[in-house]
Amino acid sequence: MTGLEPRDTGVANLTDPPAAAEPDETVLSRGYRALSIGIVSVVLLIAFEATAVGTAMPVAARELDGVSLYAFAFSGYFTTSLLGMVLSGQWSDRRGPLGALTTGIAAFAAGLLLSGTAGAMWLFILGRAVQGFGGGLVIVALYVVVGRAYPGRLQPAIMAAFAASWVVPSVVGPLASGAVTEHLGWRWVFVGIPVLVVFPLALALPQIRRRAAGPVDMADTPETVAGDSGHASRASFDRRRIRLALGISLGAGLLQYAAQDLQWISLVPGAAGAALLVPAALGLLPRGTYRASRGLPSVVLLRGVAAGSFIAAESFVPLMLVTQRGLSPTLAGFSLAAGGGTWALGSWVQSRARVAPYRERLMTLGMVLVAAAIAAAPSVLIEAVPVWTLAVAWGVGCFGMGLVISSTSVLLLELSAPEEAGTNSAALQISDGLSNVLLLAAGGAAFAALGGGAVAHAATEAAEATGSGSHPAAFAVVFLPMAGVALVGAWVTTRLRAN
Repeated sequence: MTGLEPRDTGVANLTDPPAAAEPDETVLSRGYRALSIGIVSVVLLIAFEATAVGTAMPVAARELDGVSLYAFAFSGYFTTSLLGMVLSGQWSDRRGPLGALTTGIAAFAAGLLLSGTAGAMWLFILGRAVQGFGGGLVIVALYVVVGRAYPGRLQPAIMAAFAASWVVPSVVGPLASGAVTEHLGWRWVFVGIPVLVVFPLALALPQIRRRAAGPVDMADTPETVAGDSGHASRASFDRRRIRLALGISLGAGLLQYAAQDLQWISLVPGAAGAALLVPAALGLLPRGTYRASRGLPSVVLLRGVAAGSFIAAESFVPLMLVTQRGLSPTLAGFSLAAGGGTWALGSWVQSRARVAPYRERLMTLGMVLVAAAIAAAPSVLIEAVPVWTLAVAWGVGCFGMGLVISSTSVLLLELSAPEEAGTNSAALQISDGLSNVLLLAAGGAAFAALGGGAVAHAATEAAEATGSGSHPAAFAVVFLPMAGVALVGAWVTTRLRAN
């Protein structure tokens, strides 16, 4: 396929594409209402858990005597989610997204329960790993459901709804988690969410079974024109991709482990991780991704560049405000709260039918706004600059991210044949996740090398109102390179349309 020509990207059953939407039909029209509410509610619960868990995690680690293993509670989730993404892509393409989605939600809930009832830190980390695997299955399966169940005109709107689902959790999640942790205990933050999943599942699963279940009809594809043997081949899992998924998960875990401690001995796991991760990433991402080939490879690359640069920078914003400007952790967190709303606004703008012909230009604008916001963030290191300017800048950057992230999801579905939607969605999520860990590791190493010290130690000092903090240059060396990465993303947006 060449260009970004609109096309049907899914099937309602084994053979038929989704019916074209009526001009006045929306994602909340009668035919789509139950499905839309169900899958958006699933995303809402995942978002709430993601924003709430950070508040409960320190308390859990202290109670389980596992502060030294604290980082692995996060990295364990990430590494297994990569494996889940690839497996979900294979599963959804060959057998439909229903099985991957239900298994993923079950694993996500089981991981929450295991962590919430853990009596030792290693059991808690194991629960996080199970949860990450389930999360990886769910996110890719949901993308395939969108591609199959919704006509192309409604896909930008449901992607915008996914983004909007993060707004309330980003504001309420930490506060609710803090209140639950304080009054009921940290375990309830984990064990309470699985019960809430029942309602959206009851709404969505019948609709998914009717509109998106089963494999895509492959009778007219090159792989299956030779006969039934082609069907058998496409119905089975690609074992090579599964091996690559294991390699990328293990490699990412080793790199995260090495980045936690800047010791010479850490070069050994770091080198081993790179040796596993690089060839696995090249095998799992579309050919030409690393050189920004036009079309789908650049869409996948842009997702990683945008997400990695922004999230790596955002991770240091609260710490900078606490240690350099003396804000309380709560106020530092609230400085980012408006970003949830502007992110949703950007997603809504890209979902409008009238802006569809200008999507690539909007994405270029979005990446420029992201780069400007990241570059402006360290200005608050100057005492004369009001702290509120960072909140304004970050709101602008989040608006840019809303334009870009949702648009990459829409473009990916436009450029993917129905039988490739799962694999390509997995590649998009892998690019997102890998860039996060690699740029966070690079930023963290630069931060430590320029006198930033241990992030956890700096935050603890600030909480005790010492105000000493880290050296300002340690923050500048994180934000300014990430702004440069975001500008590279602005260039990548010029390569999204194949010639």
